[in-house]
Amino acid sequence: MTTEAQSTELTHFDQTGQAHMVDVAGKQDTHRIAVASGTIRMLPATLAIIMQGNAKKGDVLGIARIAAIMAAKRTSDLIPLCHPLPLTRVSIDFNIVAEKAMIICTAQVETLGKTGVEIEALTAVQIGLLTIYDMCKAVDRGMVMSDIRVLEKHGGKSGDWTSLIDASSGQA
Repeated sequence: MTTEAQSTELTHFDQTGQAHMVDVAGKQDTHRIAVASGTIRMLPATLAIIMQGNAKKGDVLGIARIAAIMAAKRTSDLIPLCHPLPLTRVSIDFNIVAEKAMIICTAQVETLGKTGVEIEALTAVQIGLLTIYDMCKAVDRGMVMSDIRVLEKHGGKSGDWTSLIDASSGQA
């Protein structure tokens, strides 16, 4: 298992510096998994509304989960040089940390393919958190999204990778 970057080469540029979509035709199909997470902090009263399920716009976390899944599926439409991928699994979890008035969104995305799904997992997390913000902004415009990052990836030529930074503390 590796914990550091494999290369310092930027792959989305050709020899002349022009942007291009990376050619993955010669790569082997492998089972690829990526896990990403992020947090949204809010006022305790906002979190109480979410937990009680009485937000004016409906089930905040249920709708955010569907939005996150849809975002993972549409990543190549949003990020210009991403390959469209046949995703085999998208799982979204929300962990409420009441004492810190925050919600942690974790996305696990899987495919059987030639390129990884880290961007799909990150996109899912971002859109999940943005949906929470959108649904609750009427009562709390000061919510803060942070700590969006890849926690781990598996599969492919570069193998497994796990973040060295502890998700709960932000410390290595």
